[in-house]
Amino acid sequence: MYVVSLTYTASLDRVDDALEAHRAFLVRQFDAGVFIMAGPKVPRDGGVIIAAGIERSRLDEILASDPFAQQKVARYDVTEFKATRMAPGMNLKVLE
Repeated sequence: MYVVSLTYTASLDRVDDALEAHRAFLVRQFDAGVFIMAGPKVPRDGGVIIAAGIERSRLDEILASDPFAQQKVARYDVTEFKATRMAPGMNLKVLE
């Protein structure tokens, strides 16, 4: 499982110009089962994606195809972790 921390490297105007394409990218990755959570940071200086079920090299390829990466408006810091506990009521198949 991975925590992907995006940090904007361009003005919010440039980020907003790429936002619709970035959101379409997110939908494709959720549909593929790669991303399991995503959202903006508060304050709005980037975002966070939780990804699971793939090799790191494949995740790097996917992130490189993000319009934010292609338009050079964000950088990505990826942390891999092994989730061993979760709150009652959560049902994440990726932990099984």
